[in-house]
Amino acid sequence: MQSAMTKPGINDYLGTLRVPFLLLNPSCVALGAGCAFWRKGSVSWTDVLLALVGAVCAHAAVNSLNEYSDYHTGVDFNTVRTPFSGGSGTLQRHPDMTGYALGIGLACAGITAAIGVYFAVACGWRILPIGILGLVTVSLYTPWLTRRPLLCLIAPGLGFGTCMVMGTDVVLGGDYSMTAFAASMVPFFLVSNLLLLNQFPDVEADRSGGRRNVLIVHGIRAGAVIYTLFLAGTYISVAVAVLLRILPPLSLLALLTVPLAVRASLGALRHGCDAEKLKPALGINVLLNLLTPLLLASGLFLSR
Repeated sequence: MQSAMTKPGINDYLGTLRVPFLLLNPSCVALGAGCAFWRKGSVSWTDVLLALVGAVCAHAAVNSLNEYSDYHTGVDFNTVRTPFSGGSGTLQRHPDMTGYALGIGLACAGITAAIGVYFAVACGWRILPIGILGLVTVSLYTPWLTRRPLLCLIAPGLGFGTCMVMGTDVVLGGDYSMTAFAASMVPFFLVSNLLLLNQFPDVEADRSGGRRNVLIVHGIRAGAVIYTLFLAGTYISVAVAVLLRILPPLSLLALLTVPLAVRASLGALRHGCDAEKLKPALGINVLLNLLTPLLLASGLFLSR
């Protein structure tokens, strides 16, 4: 009834894509480009742009397909919506846009696949394992991975760390490298944490929709402890890689966000059960995901 009274606007058409969250992709692609630049001394900026388009479309596909699925399972009708979690609310306002959400999600996934095929032809078979892993993650995240606690926890990190950072490094640098593997640990831990913390306000809604993530199976307190351990893993992985000379010393710029990480961790540990009090930690968590990979990428570019 509501959708018959108001026509969808541009914000609604962008809503299912969750555009503000797509800012994460430039950070991860920049990190992969930084790895290739530090190793090789130069990169093709055309290929960087193409890799970025593929990464953005992959993320947009997950977002839109997630909105479509959560509408039909009823999850987003029961969430405590915050600026950082709970879905966009687009399909709740405009149920007639469900077909659009499915279509745009599949179209974005198709663009990502096409770019992957181009890079496979241009760069050889090396990119295929990461490309296949990425598409599998995009396709299975909402309907299958969210019902398996461990896979639900690490799938976001695999998509943005392993696939996005290492994939960018491969297409720009020509082969796999320990540099990109070490660098990919930063978004692996951080993006897994991004989705984990965003699930805190939605535990009951996710439970009603048939999901089985870490919080539903093991509880809020366990989730907060895992969140803290993953934050520690972010910075320890950088420090160890620098000590082993896998990453250059300027990579330690990534540690500048440690004070933010401490605040986010304390927020999760103290206010995991209170959505309103958790909001500052949710905001800091987003900043960590944007700033830390960019600082690490800056260290790589400046080290050449």
